[in-house]
Amino acid sequence: MEGVACASFTSSASKSLSFSSLSQSSIITLRQNYHNNTLKSKSPRKLVIRASSGSSSGSVVTLLDYGAGNVRSVRNAIRYLGYEIEDVRTPKDILNADRLIFPGVGAFASAMDVLTKTGMAEALCTYIENDRPFLGICLGLQLLFDSSEENGPVNGLGLIPGVVGRFNSLNGFRVPHIGWNALQIAKDSEILDDIGDRHVYFVHSYRAMPSNDNKEWVSSTCNYSDDFIASIRRGNVHAVQFHPEKSGDVGLSVLRRFLNPKSQGSKPTQGKASKLAKRVIACLDVRTNDKGDLVVTKGDQYDVREQTKENEVRNLGKPVELAGQYYKDGADEVSFLNITGFRDFPLGDLPMLQVLRHTSENVFVPLTVGGGIRDFTDANGRYYSSLEVASEYFRSGADKISIGSDAVYAAEEYIKTKVKTGKSSLEQISKVYGNQAVVVSVDPRRVYVQGPNDVQFKTIRVPKPGPNGEEYAWYQCTVNGGREGRSIGAYELAKVVEELGAGEILLNCIDCDGQGKGFDIDLIKLISDAVSIPVIASSGAGAVEHFSEVFMKTNASAALAAGIFHRKEVPIQSVKAHLLKEGIEVRI
Repeated sequence: MEGVACASFTSSASKSLSFSSLSQSSIITLRQNYHNNTLKSKSPRKLVIRASSGSSSGSVVTLLDYGAGNVRSVRNAIRYLGYEIEDVRTPKDILNADRLIFPGVGAFASAMDVLTKTGMAEALCTYIENDRPFLGICLGLQLLFDSSEENGPVNGLGLIPGVVGRFNSLNGFRVPHIGWNALQIAKDSEILDDIGDRHVYFVHSYRAMPSNDNKEWVSSTCNYSDDFIASIRRGNVHAVQFHPEKSGDVGLSVLRRFLNPKSQGSKPTQGKASKLAKRVIACLDVRTNDKGDLVVTKGDQYDVREQTKENEVRNLGKPVELAGQYYKDGADEVSFLNITGFRDFPLGDLPMLQVLRHTSENVFVPLTVGGGIRDFTDANGRYYSSLEVASEYFRSGADKISIGSDAVYAAEEYIKTKVKTGKSSLEQISKVYGNQAVVVSVDPRRVYVQGPNDVQFKTIRVPKPGPNGEEYAWYQCTVNGGREGRSIGAYELAKVVEELGAGEILLNCIDCDGQGKGFDIDLIKLISDAVSIPVIASSGAGAVEHFSEVFMKTNASAALAAGIFHRKEVPIQSVKAHLLKEGIEVRI
């Protein structure tokens, strides 16, 4: 079976439509409307394979950016390596490219819709069939296959035999596959020569599987439940499922090898990567202080003001500088939380958007941003959907967006009506960008009760009795920065947001925030056992032992800390050295 995209879209109308003629809203509309393709069988395509010549020695790279997700990081990585970028605006730009990079982001059907309606699909096939230097990233790899099951079946470009399917979560594997995993090199891949046994960063829910029909393409695999295709190479054509622009210095070496095949990288640092690593995440709570400056602060049970006469906002540094330092220190991800976002209009928060833009210029690990991502109407009566708000954050450098209060409201509505409206920010954004791009941030507090039948929410038996001798507790969700409690438990919320399209849960705890006594293991175990998506443990870390404890006692995929990193009480490298000593795999 083969996709039909390369042969079917030849009308002059589609060829004349360029990316530059599409507004952001029209791109979003295109991506939302592509769900009804009919698959057709065709004879296999014959590709002309040339030896890798390395003849593209110029400093210009052509980038196929179809308007979805965070492509800024790819741009920054290319520029960081000393190359200039020319954007594809018409199909002819693809055919005239010396080197083409296609950083596909988002959902398969949405991407194919844009490619076909702009006339890019046929040009892309012609370029690749002629063995021109090509690098596809993530979805840029998946689109080369016959078809995908994502919102489908949906036709792909039909260049590589195979169907892109969803990961199987039945064996306890979390879906999406998010984090730093190891590669098994299958053959001479050229662009992977400098990796060594190091981790690279993946974030996806769908993957292509190796088979006899596509084995001549496969240059490396990765194991997550099964062995899936991590990269392909045939002649000058390369594609990777992982994100080199988010894989630190290892990923930059992949891009450097593609851009200049004759380059000689330094001898790769040998690692011990063998499987998906546990992630250590640095979080930066960002807000404007009383002088109007954007600062990194840290709360004590969500109170960010100093306990002094001046009662000023706690200032622990500048966001861009701290993020850059954490990248150098080995943080696996950096998370920004705009803690005034629930009050202010986020698209009017230009300083926060600038923080993302500047950070992504030199920080090549994933960036998450949260705070106020919801539908808005500004002072002039102009309505902005949460999808438009999220799109601006993605275009400014975010890889994932974090939704807090709005996810609570959506979950409450769903529990009441049992109807998925598709209108919540969570549903809108995950539909267009994929659930791997959406994190739900949960801010619960412990509420003690005498018995499990005292409330309608999931309770736990507590190891230590409550203030009045209570033996049970439930976790009440809050909104507006922990200021308002809601009638929904963290367990119930987690189950619902997974169903609505969340790809990851950031699990905070108001009781433990800023206390330095360790994560709330009971809460994290409760939630990580309840869902099949990754859970990030947050709030309470004060020592390296707290990280090993949460990984050994719960199914958390990552652990996040803020204050202990800001105040240099516990360095990130100390955390990782301790985890390695305890036999827990981490990226080094």
